[in-house]
Amino acid sequence: MGSDSVEALTMSIASSSKEKVDPNNPVTPRNASTVVLLRDGENGVETLMLKRNRAVIFAGGAWVFPGGSIDRADLDAAQGDASEAARLAACREADEEAGICPAPESLVLLSHWTTPVAEPKRFATWIYAAPIAADAEVVIDGSEIHESRWIPVQEALDAHRAGEFAILPPTFITLSDLARFKSVAELLAAKDGENSPEVLPVLDFVQDGEKKRPVTMYRGDAGYESGDCSTPGARHRSMLVNRVWHYQHEGVDAAFPSFIGK
Repeated sequence: MGSDSVEALTMSIASSSKEKVDPNNPVTPRNASTVVLLRDGENGVETLMLKRNRAVIFAGGAWVFPGGSIDRADLDAAQGDASEAARLAACREADEEAGICPAPESLVLLSHWTTPVAEPKRFATWIYAAPIAADAEVVIDGSEIHESRWIPVQEALDAHRAGEFAILPPTFITLSDLARFKSVAELLAAKDGENSPEVLPVLDFVQDGEKKRPVTMYRGDAGYESGDCSTPGARHRSMLVNRVWHYQHEGVDAAFPSFIGK
């Protein structure tokens, strides 16, 4: 779990800018689903994080929540209902990747993220939360997933800030939002009553010496429509600074609330 993995993930994000497609003819995103598995621990709410194989093209070396693409069997089982298929897929992927299968009815929707329009590989991903028994046994697949760890949510964020936990913006923001809760029951009750944001980021880069530093802008950011992160005005974005993600929500219209609750 060294800092080299953070650097590698950062470079993969930056290099993807060379593969941009025509934003007027974007790649259709593939439906996917992710589940944040949760349990109560001695040091607060814990979540199961999985480390992806470095050899995997997408997010290799990153720590992620269990998840993957929604397949035809999920849609068939859900009788064509996309949101229900997403629940089934999240449970199936958790079982395949970690040997844990939460009950579909226990899932609470947290958010929905779609990969930026100009990216060559895109996903439209439902992100759920689900409670898991404290003694549930984790069995990783050993293929896409090389390591697993139950970790307090705040500790995961601290490890990321120390340069030891490579994560992508949706994971960072999800962890940051969930860190405020003291128990799984409190978390699920609160999130079940909240509106879940639908997020379509716009990706830009700023030059930082010889490297490009990624900035993902969200609705309400002054540069969101133009795609230019240097546009003066409101700031609703995630920025990678010294291999650490930072979330900024300043001067933003009330129609675009922060993704991180208080």
